[in-house]
Amino acid sequence: MKIYSVKDPEFKAYGKILEGYDTAELLAAMEKIPMPESGTAYRPGIDSLEDCAIFGELADRAYGGMPIQLGMCWGYNTRLNCLEYHRDSEVNIGTKDFILLLAKQDEIEDGVLDTAKVKAFRVPKGLPVEVWATTLHYAPCHTCPCCGFRVAVALPKGTNTDKPVFEPKCEEDRWMTARNKWLLAHPESREAGNGAHIGLNGVNIDIKEDL
Repeated sequence: MKIYSVKDPEFKAYGKILEGYDTAELLAAMEKIPMPESGTAYRPGIDSLEDCAIFGELADRAYGGMPIQLGMCWGYNTRLNCLEYHRDSEVNIGTKDFILLLAKQDEIEDGVLDTAKVKAFRVPKGLPVEVWATTLHYAPCHTCPCCGFRVAVALPKGTNTDKPVFEPKCEEDRWMTARNKWLLAHPESREAGNGAHIGLNGVNIDIKEDL
């Protein structure tokens, strides 16, 4: 699979690079969090990351003064498995280079996305990138199997917490798996086995051999 850079023009349809942020303090705080033995971990908000000066800057500049949370996704991964979207942009910052597997919400047809539409983008260490609300994404992929990845995740406050309780009124309502989180799962994924909407058709992409 071809792996683009977020500095390539192809990324413009999916997001943009954020400028003027000092990420050093945040990266140091992220490095102190132990890696899982295998797989990936995610926490929506982490106090030690939200204590960093960049937290207020992201809230003010990237989100226009709205309440946000700053958490992390970290571990080891090379597979697509699922794609999700939110009603708002997501900001990612990695302690090492990492790869995002992305597609676009308008490429979903009848509740299903063809995984052939997915593109891979490498994000350099410490570079903040904004992923548009209309961009489908999921767990990052590592570039070094020994090191794994640590990626900060900034989102509006409450995102990825408990799913609201309501009676579904349309098909999209059934894709929601958490607050402000709509999920398309590949049939081979753990999430599909747990009842998530099967919305990915095609190969469950694995970039292991492309690193």
